Amino acid sequence: MEPLLGVKIGCLFSLLVLTLVCGLFPVCFKWFQTATATGRHRRVLSLLSCTSAGIFLGAGFMHMTAEALEGIESEIQKLVIQNSTNSEGNSDDADSAYMEYPYGELIISLGFFFVFLLESLALQCCPGAAGRSKVQEQEWGMANVLEPHSHGPLPSPSRGPLRALVLLLSLSFHSVFEGLAVGLQPTVAATVQLCLAILAHKGLVVFGVGLRLVQVGTGSRWAMLSILSLALMSPVGLALGLAVPQGISEGGQGLAQAVLEGMAAGTFLYVTFLEILPQELAGPEAPLAKWGCVAAGFAFMAFIALWA
Repeated sequence: MEPLLGVKIGCLFSLLVLTLVCGLFPVCFKWFQTATATGRHRRVLSLLSCTSAGIFLGAGFMHMTAEALEGIESEIQKLVIQNSTNSEGNSDDADSAYMEYPYGELIISLGFFFVFLLESLALQCCPGAAGRSKVQEQEWGMANVLEPHSHGPLPSPSRGPLRALVLLLSLSFHSVFEGLAVGLQPTVAATVQLCLAILAHKGLVVFGVGLRLVQVGTGSRWAMLSILSLALMSPVGLALGLAVPQGISEGGQGLAQAVLEGMAAGTFLYVTFLEILPQELAGPEAPLAKWGCVAAGFAFMAFIALWA
């Protein structure tokens, strides 16, 4: 067996094991269930959830969005250079206009609005899907007990299960492309460096996914199946990278991959801003501590982005 192939197979199993362990940890232990938590236990879980929200925010901006913008810009530049070489005409102004248009931001926004449309259609067809989760009702019921004279409106109902599914799908797309990038690395050093960078942030992100599944009331069996399917995505992408001959990703396939990554980034940002952050910051207790946890989670992901 070639050394490079052996290293990539080791990376495949590392990605699989780390994702399973980190994702199943909050699912298998009842300590992470907010519905049964009271007092200090509930406050600790709330701060842990805020840290998870900061990690999602950092993953969305510092990793998924940044990678999508870089990939789309690179592919657009290749297309413009190729077209200008073929035409050999006076198309410098048109080429510069093509280069300056924010294609990456447009594709990420399309991913955002695509999930917005899907959720709106789901709520239009099934109005009962907008019901507030039991965990959210218990949290706000306790808040009203602690502050009986507060008459502020309740936050908008959480579409937790639906948005958790969207979160899983967007992360699955991203995980496939991460594994594909590892599988296409030409040297052992580059493979190990990229794999370590992915492992550094993937464990925290998948832990946050498992915690989110528990908080929205997902059954243990479905949560485990969701984590298992997510854990298989990076190995699948890595296996595809091993199976693809060198140079086959040129042309339209690279642009298609960049567009899919941009759509996945848009869906991830949608769930982060409309589900995770509002739900964690809606409670009235310890606002500064919550801000600190969100900022700490984001700062860690920003630090990891130096190598990822």
